[in-house]
Amino acid sequence: MEHTFTDATFSEEVLQSSAPVLVDFWAEWCGPCRAMAPIVEELAHEFDGKMKIGKMNVDQNMEIPQKYGIMSIPTFLIFKNGEKVDQLVGSMSKESMKSKLEKYL
Repeated sequence: MEHTFTDATFSEEVLQSSAPVLVDFWAEWCGPCRAMAPIVEELAHEFDGKMKIGKMNVDQNMEIPQKYGIMSIPTFLIFKNGEKVDQLVGSMSKESMKSKLEKYL
């Protein structure tokens, strides 16, 4: 299941999660973000129950992207035990992203 994260829910949904979390920072107008959307959605289903995967719209939520220095999108942050453990930037294949995520399970 793909989640939607907001500035208001970030602490509870991401930082306090018992499972690792992938946050996809995106915007409606971003072509590469739209290209990555089906990949992120597929991975959310594949990792369901093992990792929480969701999106944060940077146009609607500005506090968290600013806090983590998101300068370009798509940017993907991986959190484990409330700490940022990795950052991926730009488009990539499903296989590439999947292999990067698997090491945090």
